[in-house]
Amino acid sequence: MVKTGQEAVGSMGDDAPLSVLTERYRGLHSFFKQNFAQVTNPPIDSLREQVVISLKTRLGNLGNIVEEDSEQCNLVLLESPLLLDNELETLKNHLSKYTTEIDCTYKLNEETNFLNEIQRICSEAEQAVRSGSQHLIITDNNINKDRIALPMILATSAVHSYLIKNNLRTFTSLNVSSKECLDVHYFAVLIGVGATTVNASLVEKLISNRFKKNIYQNTDYSQLIQNFKKSIEKGLRKIISKMGISVISSYRGGRNFEIIGLSRSMVESFFPGMSSRISGIGLDGLEKRVRRQHEVSFKSDNVILDIGGEYRFRANSETHAYEGVSIHMLQEAVTRDSYNLYKKYTSRIYSSKPIQIRDLLQFNESSNSINLDNVESISEIRKSFVSPGISLGALSPEAHETLAIAMNRIGSKSDSGEGGEDARRYSKLKNGDNPSSAIKQVASGRFGVTAEYLNNCSELEIKIAQGAKPGEGGQLPGFKVTDLIAKLRHSTKGVTLISPPPHHDIYSIEDLAQVLSMLVFHGS
Repeated sequence: MVKTGQEAVGSMGDDAPLSVLTERYRGLHSFFKQNFAQVTNPPIDSLREQVVISLKTRLGNLGNIVEEDSEQCNLVLLESPLLLDNELETLKNHLSKYTTEIDCTYKLNEETNFLNEIQRICSEAEQAVRSGSQHLIITDNNINKDRIALPMILATSAVHSYLIKNNLRTFTSLNVSSKECLDVHYFAVLIGVGATTVNASLVEKLISNRFKKNIYQNTDYSQLIQNFKKSIEKGLRKIISKMGISVISSYRGGRNFEIIGLSRSMVESFFPGMSSRISGIGLDGLEKRVRRQHEVSFKSDNVILDIGGEYRFRANSETHAYEGVSIHMLQEAVTRDSYNLYKKYTSRIYSSKPIQIRDLLQFNESSNSINLDNVESISEIRKSFVSPGISLGALSPEAHETLAIAMNRIGSKSDSGEGGEDARRYSKLKNGDNPSSAIKQVASGRFGVTAEYLNNCSELEIKIAQGAKPGEGGQLPGFKVTDLIAKLRHSTKGVTLISPPPHHDIYSIEDLAQVLSMLVFHGS
């Protein structure tokens, strides 16, 4: 983000435990999952239609929005809800007469808890607004060895909801300065639960520290800061566009998230309007986690940061579903055709700690058996199986072809994904195997779609919405665009390929009809 001004890009899929299931600390933002619209009307593409997406943010007393009053012009207009350290200080100095700062930390040894502190913060916010304060700043910047901070998402949502209940929210801006806020999703959650502006108060110190160590080499410091801001703003545009929203003020306080792993009572109290289908830990459980992490963080003056392991498997770190030993056991079982080794593999999987919700489920035993005559044959059941539509390029050519051969052997279907397919695979191999994907996908990027491609399938799949990468199209990093991939996709080697968001491709039922007509014409 700091080097390129772009969001960090990772592989699809998350095989680390859900936040509620892990034993390691995760920020509160990780319990929130972004909502998205399968199709938006009008469709919005945050990359190609950036001109219609606005992050402009108004600070001040909005008053009664249906009245025409000159006081409504007495506002501060910002180009973005993201405030750098110097921008926040400038605003505080310029608006000091109408600004109140509220501390969201408290002493560790005090006889208090999260609930009492939330009530204190809400009470201070109400008193400030009734006293004429037009700008509230809630902050965790006073955190230290002796003071613990509330999660700023919790504090922000609590204050936002409390002011709404008391008909005070439009009379003040709610500004957040947080040391825990580092990535785009954290910004989005803070704004989604009601923050007017967000200042990531630790980020610039981290950048400065690394800059002094010459980690960024010849890049100018001010450029590094602007790159970070640019990457966050780009990410926010993408996130709001997933819901068909083009102005950040429509996303603010909209609570466009589903919560996974927080108790329903806590959600009802502090995140009203959001769903928490499976419930989870409550306020006391959250406080225990924060206290445990605070103790770990400040137990020594010379703390070596944990390497993490959330995104990539690391020894003695976060649990992952796909870890080396298990994968090796499965590969060995298949290579040796050893059922005993396979049973050892399954035993290891079933005895591992839960990672996803499905790991908490078990089959109910039933004493009522089913007559085998009423059960479909294996060959019939196999016909309903379809491999995931993962494109050639995202998968290696060898893996992509092997999947197609395997699915064709058992009478099932493989899905080509959106990256086209090598014409060599349209002919059977010498041993009789069929390496051609039975299902050919047509996506918004139209990568690899030719008349020959359309004529070599038993089924066409048109991607008009996407659950795996909701609201945005597939992205293939440049280093994966080899000579073969570039040839199949009619693109340039080494150049990153990004599809338009799928919901941008189909504007109406008439457009869908036209796409169908074109595909049928070229495939017949």
